[in-house]
Amino acid sequence: MSTDVWVQISHKDSPPGLSVGHRTHVQAGTLPRPTIWAEPGSVIPSERNVTIWCCGTLEAREYSLYTTDIRSPLDKQKPQEPMDEAKFFIKNPHANRYYCKYLSPTGWSEPSDTLELVVTGFYSKPSLSALPSPVVTSGQNVTLQCGSRGGFERFILTKEGEDRLSWTLDSQPHPSGEFQALFPVGPVTPSHNWTFRCYGYYIRYPQEWSQPSDPLELLVSGPSGHTHSPPTGPSPTADGAMKDPHPGEGVELYPQAAASAAPQEVTYAQLTHLALRRETSAPSSSPSEEPPNVPSVYAALAVR
Repeated sequence: MSTDVWVQISHKDSPPGLSVGHRTHVQAGTLPRPTIWAEPGSVIPSERNVTIWCCGTLEAREYSLYTTDIRSPLDKQKPQEPMDEAKFFIKNPHANRYYCKYLSPTGWSEPSDTLELVVTGFYSKPSLSALPSPVVTSGQNVTLQCGSRGGFERFILTKEGEDRLSWTLDSQPHPSGEFQALFPVGPVTPSHNWTFRCYGYYIRYPQEWSQPSDPLELLVSGPSGHTHSPPTGPSPTADGAMKDPHPGEGVELYPQAAASAAPQEVTYAQLTHLALRRETSAPSSSPSEEPPNVPSVYAALAVR
């Protein structure tokens, strides 16, 4: 009669698309399958080195790395501390599918899941745009369009950040001569980073991607209507003003209204050549008061 056991497996953070459990359920007398992952990730630019890790059990004496197109091992390594994993350093790796096995006193383990190592930079980059606009109200959806004249058969959309999400769609011909894919995204919220890139590839070579598109960041307006700008744009100062990163080329914005105001008080914004500053004044008691000598434009922003 067989006995079910649980074997604890330690592992690094798994790359996108690779699901690794904390414990492996095995039958007594069998060896748990190892886990495999790549650092810095399973999608890398061309000519960049990569390290592939294989994690088994403390009884492992040797680890072997394979590709699915060659039966003999690509490399063999002895386990490293904490003695249940080994790493394989690969210089200028090829786009391929990798797996690993380990040898224990009772024999060889089953092969790990397959790791698809994607190499980017094989073709020119596609374009990426947001429809109808990259400025999106919080809670709404947006469509991202990835397109190219390179005839790609599929497009990959990736979202930057800790979750590292990705989506794949078949391309569709467009009357303009481009091939494109439309990715619905949302609902978006200001609490997350919404920066995307896309790639194109051909079905015959699924691990060989194009160069990445230019990054596209969605500007999400929160409940108060404030739009979250990309990191390269203006940044908030200690007093809440939005400073332009290029002095002399823009404006300085103070968005806050007065903390307290008398009834019927009106908040105005005065625009000058280099700065937009907030001024609060009660309605003029004398219609004969003259405006300042400096040319200004006033706009009523709020009425208290």
